[in-house]
Amino acid sequence: MFKLSEIKELIELLDQTSSVHELEIESEGMKLAIRKPDRSEAAEAHVVPAAPFPYPFTPAPQPPVPQQIAGHAAASPAAPQAETISTPAEGTLHKIVSPMVGTFYTAASPDLPSFVSVGDRVTEKSTVCIIEAMKLMNELEAEVRGEIVSVLAENGQLVEYGQPLFLVKPES
Repeated sequence: MFKLSEIKELIELLDQTSSVHELEIESEGMKLAIRKPDRSEAAEAHVVPAAPFPYPFTPAPQPPVPQQIAGHAAASPAAPQAETISTPAEGTLHKIVSPMVGTFYTAASPDLPSFVSVGDRVTEKSTVCIIEAMKLMNELEAEVRGEIVSVLAENGQLVEYGQPLFLVKPES
C-alpha cells in the first residue's frame, strides 16, 4: 500500500517538473495514477486496486478551492509571483506567494522566534519564511520594502504553488 508521505513526495516531484504530466505506478496489487492538471481543472490523485479488492474504495474529500478576493483575478498557476492587490478597506497591498509546493515554516527551527510577525518592517531581502520541499529548506524573501499586514499561512501547514502567504503594505 502507498504511504501518504510517498504520495505527497510524488505529487511535489510531478509539480516541479515541466516535462512529466502524468505518472502511473503499480505496487502490491495497488495502482497509483497522478495527473498534472491543466489550468481549467483541479489536481487529481487516485489509488485504485489493480485487481479486485475485498473492501470498497472511497476517495477522500477534496479541499475547497480558495476564494479569490472580490474583483481580483487569482494568481496564474503558470507563474506564481508576488502581486499587488487593492481592496477598499486595506489599500494597496503586496501579496507574497509560495513559489512551490511544500511545508511553510515561520522560523528556522521550533525554538527560534518567527522571521516576521504582523507589524514588522521588511526590506526586499528580508527572509519572511522557509518552504520545505523534498527535504530542502528554501528561504523566501519579502521582495518589497514595507510592513507585514497579515500572515496567511500557519506554521507547519502544507502550502500550494502560488498560494498567498503574506500581505505587505509597501512603503511609498
